[in-house]
Amino acid sequence: MTDTDWDERFASGEYPRAPEPSPVLRAYEPSVPDGRALDVAAGTGRNAVFLADRGREVDALDASAEGLEILRERAAERGIGDRVETIQADASTHEFPAETYDVIAMSYFHALDRFADLIESLAPDGYLFVEGHLRSADASSGPSGDRYRYAANELLRAGMGLSVRYYDETTTERPDGRRRATARLLAQKSTGGRQSYPQRPGVPERWPGGDADSTAENERDP
Repeated sequence: MTDTDWDERFASGEYPRAPEPSPVLRAYEPSVPDGRALDVAAGTGRNAVFLADRGREVDALDASAEGLEILRERAAERGIGDRVETIQADASTHEFPAETYDVIAMSYFHALDRFADLIESLAPDGYLFVEGHLRSADASSGPSGDRYRYAANELLRAGMGLSVRYYDETTTERPDGRRRATARLLAQKSTGGRQSYPQRPGVPERWPGGDADSTAENERDP
């Protein structure tokens, strides 16, 4: 999709105004560092608003002016507008600053070729969270082809330069009956023989106060 297509989707309400953050990111959030965060391909603020709501300063990056405008409105409604800085730029070509972010999140935007740059942009001990569509014979939701889907263990291999804290590949049924296959990675830019490991938390069913993205397609692939 082009940037104009996404502007139209956001403006029309076809894409949810307030998609919930990933349950994995939400559950592990207390264990990840405070400080500055980056939401890549932020859209209407799936992860950016959540992280700012938890007290972090957040850079929200997206190519769509319409999506970022909705994100700013959502942040203002929650009284956290001063914690969110929007950046209108293409995530596939944006120059990420080195060793800047304590948390980087990227949901449903397929950009394996930017992984080295994202890792470089993490501060020491920073966390990278990535989730995206998975190639699966069972999936009926998401991109129609495999180009913007991860192969089995592909996302895991991309994160092996970091210390992996969580990884899964799962298929879930959506409220509209379609099935979504998803890969999720949470990893830390940490080295050494002795490291600190977060406890695996229970995953809450919903983030209180969020609107469900029950039927809309949410892939942010190019």
